[in-house]
Amino acid sequence: MNVSLGSVCYILEIMPRFLLIIFGLVAALILLTGCRWGPFAAATPTQPAPTNHSTPSALPTFTVEPAAVSTPSALPAPESTPAVLPYSTLFEVAWEDRSLFAADLISSEQWALAKLPGATVYHIEVEIDESLTELHGRQQFLYTNRTSTSLDHLYLRLFPQLFGGTAAASDILVNGQPAMPTLSLRGSALSIPLSPPLRPGEQVVVSLTFAITIPTTPEGNYGAFATIDNIMALAHFYPMVSVYNEAGWNIEIAPPAGDVVFAEASFYLVRITAPADLVLITSGITREQQTTGSQQTVTVTAGPARDFYLAGSPDFITISGISGETIVNSYTLPQYEERGRAALDYTLYALELFGRLFGPYPYTELDLASTPNQALGIEYPGVFVNTLNLYNSQERFELYMESTTVHETAHQWFYNIVGNDQLDEPWLDEAMAQYATYLYFLDRYGADGAQAYYDSFTFRWSRGAGNADIPIGLPVGDYTLAEYSAIVYGRGPLFLITLQEEMGVDTFATFLPQYYRTYQWGVATSTGFQFLAEQHCTCDLTTLFEAWVYP
Repeated sequence: MNVSLGSVCYILEIMPRFLLIIFGLVAALILLTGCRWGPFAAATPTQPAPTNHSTPSALPTFTVEPAAVSTPSALPAPESTPAVLPYSTLFEVAWEDRSLFAADLISSEQWALAKLPGATVYHIEVEIDESLTELHGRQQFLYTNRTSTSLDHLYLRLFPQLFGGTAAASDILVNGQPAMPTLSLRGSALSIPLSPPLRPGEQVVVSLTFAITIPTTPEGNYGAFATIDNIMALAHFYPMVSVYNEAGWNIEIAPPAGDVVFAEASFYLVRITAPADLVLITSGITREQQTTGSQQTVTVTAGPARDFYLAGSPDFITISGISGETIVNSYTLPQYEERGRAALDYTLYALELFGRLFGPYPYTELDLASTPNQALGIEYPGVFVNTLNLYNSQERFELYMESTTVHETAHQWFYNIVGNDQLDEPWLDEAMAQYATYLYFLDRYGADGAQAYYDSFTFRWSRGAGNADIPIGLPVGDYTLAEYSAIVYGRGPLFLITLQEEMGVDTFATFLPQYYRTYQWGVATSTGFQFLAEQHCTCDLTTLFEAWVYP
């Protein structure tokens, strides 16, 4: 059956056939669950209807009202006269010059450039081999101790070590002086000593060179770091500064399911040298591009952002559209152009809707790429990827294109703009992305069109956890693979719908944009979420959160 994937009738036309095949699909798709997807998995006709929830008949009216923006508190005053920091030698710019990133942000979000005191600034230069399997780089970063304690070392993560590749860092300098680092966690955690210790409010510049090899088969992290079928995808390829908080340095190896990175908002200035025919996809925007012979050099800025993503292929075509001040680019292979256009359509609709419901998408660019990863979709700052399987002609994959694309678009709000510890409290971004995707179907197709996606929540919960009241607020590692899918992706959005009913639709509608503004570029927590919700409803939500969220 040929149908227009961008039309309203799409959901209604495919529903009967979809209901017949769902049992076979869900078992397979549960195995694919990572951080990573928002599949359109409806319940079968025999699945019992939820007993405690009803599907709203219309989308609530969400109004983004002016809200007080809660930015990180001022840095602690340095306890001693700050040392003179080495100048950046990779780029002839001052570390504190954030005007470089103005073009990354739409007009209403330019305020972020004057905020975020002490955010890490990365200067990175990389060269990609023509085989797309080797990368060599130099990196400098300005790190500020924003904690209340002195730090005698800092940690960098070398994620390629965990993803089937290799990563090696050398020539490490701290404020221009050689350092002797140590490795742990299967070579993925690099501890750099700081002598004297870095006191609260003080800053340090770290310089290093690094080299990575890129696997050609899908390894850990859903094959998100690999070159396969002439498509290079480099998730978390550079040495990344870890987060230090009340728990100490967050350097654990992530479980097989879920995301691998917990990061704070930073600023990136990156120069990439690559084969001239490589169509590059990155976080941020391209500021300069030069081609000389068989090589191109591209300079990119990105920030604020929690990570920097890089991908490319000589085979990609680009399909673009505009949403407000934001250009949206859909990258795919020529034979999948029609599917690439459908993905672009879903993304543009979701950008407008989520901007209206939650708060503006802050960047002037959003990129969508199709890569041969083993998850349905994976999110990064200012860019997300769908698996190539979603673009082929098999009907079973076509069914998931729309929900996956919308789910990953929602992660731009809940993961990147509003941050959270994705390893310890994954519900804060995954359940929110699921709930946002449900609102998309409700807005675009009405209550009937959204019913199957709503039913998928109860189906997941039943199929993977037998409707057990397992808390949604556990770390990823505390769930089995089936439980993680069932609880975080199934029970999680049901909790948000229940919370909406408890607080009242209008109150919940004002809470969500306030939540966005309060934690924009910061890190949200479950307790902070509850506290802010209680402020809005002037009610005690302890019983509800204890029943659904907390262990």
